[in-house]
Amino acid sequence: MTIRAPWRPDLWGPVAAAMPRMLAELHRNRATAARGEAEDLGFLGADTLIGAKGPWVVQYWRSTEHLYAYARMSSAEHLPAWKAFNKAARTHPGAVGIWHETYAVPADGIETFYGNGARVGLAKAVGSAPLASRGRTAAQRLGTH
Repeated sequence: MTIRAPWRPDLWGPVAAAMPRMLAELHRNRATAARGEAEDLGFLGADTLIGAKGPWVVQYWRSTEHLYAYARMSSAEHLPAWKAFNKAARTHPGAVGIWHETYAVPADGIETFYGNGARVGLAKAVGSAPLASRGRTAAQRLGTH
């Protein structure tokens, strides 16, 4: 989210409030699905970061199909928030900006290295393994050598 009119919290406030509601819904679903009490929406986890122009969220999903299905669910938090944002953006263009980027990443050929840092990103979403358990070098861990 990019706040372009900080003096207009009436315009960017609803956008800022929508994301925590969506993330809470997704985290609740992940927990209830793990207990077998709900259908798994495919959300794996998220990290919220604060940048110079506002907050941004990196989300991890089991598949793009899961992401798109959630985005279209009329009973979930996302679709009403998306419609409200679009209506406000047409009425007050330039007050607040959002962006979505979707990357479909294959399950193999990926390495994420965490050296004495906090568990964030993929490690927080799906867990991690010690480096040595998959090889001594990046090429070995990626299966390229």
